[in-house]
Amino acid sequence: MASTVSMEDFEALLNESFEMDTPEEGSVVKGKVIAIEAGQAIIDVGYKMEGRVDLKEFANPGEAPEIAVGDEVEVFLRSAENARGEAVISREMARREEAWDRLEKAYADEERVDGAIFGRVKGGFTVDLGGAVAFLPGSQVDVRPVRDAGPLMGLKQPFQILKMDRRRGNIVVSRRAILEESRAEQRAEVIGNLAEGDSVDGVVKNITEYGAFVDLGGVDGLLHVTDMAWRRVNHPSEILTIGETVKVQVIKINKETHRISLGMKQLQDDPWDLVAAKYPLESVHMGRVTNITDYGAFVELEAGVEGLVHVSEMSWTKKNVHPGKIVSTSQEVEVMVLEIDGAKRRVSLGLKQTQRNPWEVFAETHPEGKEVEGEVKNITEFGLFIGLEGDIDGMVHLSDISWDERGEDAIQNYRKGDMVQAVVSEVDVEKERISLSIKGLGGDKFAEAVGGTKRGSIITVEVTSIEDGGIEVEYEGMKNFIRRSDLSRDRAEQRPERFSVGDKVDVRVTNVDAKTRRLGLSIKAREIAEEKEAVEQYGSSDSGASLGDILGAALKSDD
Repeated sequence: MASTVSMEDFEALLNESFEMDTPEEGSVVKGKVIAIEAGQAIIDVGYKMEGRVDLKEFANPGEAPEIAVGDEVEVFLRSAENARGEAVISREMARREEAWDRLEKAYADEERVDGAIFGRVKGGFTVDLGGAVAFLPGSQVDVRPVRDAGPLMGLKQPFQILKMDRRRGNIVVSRRAILEESRAEQRAEVIGNLAEGDSVDGVVKNITEYGAFVDLGGVDGLLHVTDMAWRRVNHPSEILTIGETVKVQVIKINKETHRISLGMKQLQDDPWDLVAAKYPLESVHMGRVTNITDYGAFVELEAGVEGLVHVSEMSWTKKNVHPGKIVSTSQEVEVMVLEIDGAKRRVSLGLKQTQRNPWEVFAETHPEGKEVEGEVKNITEFGLFIGLEGDIDGMVHLSDISWDERGEDAIQNYRKGDMVQAVVSEVDVEKERISLSIKGLGGDKFAEAVGGTKRGSIITVEVTSIEDGGIEVEYEGMKNFIRRSDLSRDRAEQRPERFSVGDKVDVRVTNVDAKTRRLGLSIKAREIAEEKEAVEQYGSSDSGASLGDILGAALKSDD
């Protein structure tokens, strides 16, 4: 019985010994290199088990393998025996297991890890972290986009682990985080040595539309385009190039955000200090058009001194026209200083003030009554606009087109582009208005015709037309109409047909209407006036003489 127990104990001890000493598949074991042949290392892992490992598994990315006979190495035992009776081992898997243990600890402690970029993949790069492969996103390579990552390939450098999942075998790292951390430390040190107002040298690192970034030795400052020069700078590339060394002044430092504002013009004399003395009001100067907007044009008087010519001050005659149709960029123009605001650093300039007011010139050279000729520029419901000298317009009102026709009818005889003659009737320089008259060309026919004719005068007219309602007559070239009721004192004689065209008839002027330019004429009024005059001269109603006697005596006296 004792012998049996002794044998069982021995067997148990033996099995326990085998379990403790025999390597377990799927674990990392130590081995010794016993030979190197055919690009492989033969490794003895104990218990008469040997395996083969490709030499490339002993090399870091981009490096030659470092392995020699007699070296002790750790390998991963995948299987104790294959078909050839050899152990299936892997150095790479052993390194991976070792690396994951090390990386998990570094990740937990937020420590940096060393690695080398060895390949490109979609969206980034692969990094060897000493056995474990990690993904480096393209956005995490540098603080700024990297166009060429070639110089970084195979270079051993620190990385920060952002995320890792051992079960899925995923590791995400960042090189940018390391750079930003060291950059922040460097920035803090550099900023600590700077003060507002300091003049320092820097290198232009980047140029944008709104300015340039200047490296001050580990920290970047922004040189805004408005602080590059006293003059207008449309784009920083006009005066700066990348890599150029420039002297700048520290304008402002934000200790919290570590942002630095720089200036170049602050190191130069401010031209505005002498503006008031150099450019007195109403003085005229030459300048260059630098920019054109909807509301005017900017004109540079000298470097750093720019004024605005408002659209209303650009031309005497071109109203509601875009400034770009009057001047062009880089054009040299003559301008007058209208106003200076030193506090706001503004100069108001005038372009039209350097030329004489064309309405003043026209008034001097074209007094009222002078004849002019011009082209019909526009036709409106109230008159014609005629182009005149000096690129200005004059207007002929409807009432000044014709003596004989209504204005609405007379204007129908004109078309755009017609050349017409007129006389100047009025010039208002302040309101920039010129009134013209076409009907005034031949003088006032009505005034010339009536002359000293007054109401009650007896004139001789010629019958030109017989109408049902009366007769049309002409006096000194003017047509008038005598109604049927005014053809005779005697109702029986108020017949138009008793007259013939060409008859000469004496009539009495009953009205002179200068507005309508018509004479009121009446044969009846003439006869009544003659009768009254005869009664007063040759008799009275008390004398007993008949009207026929009186008129007969008057006629006899006339004979």
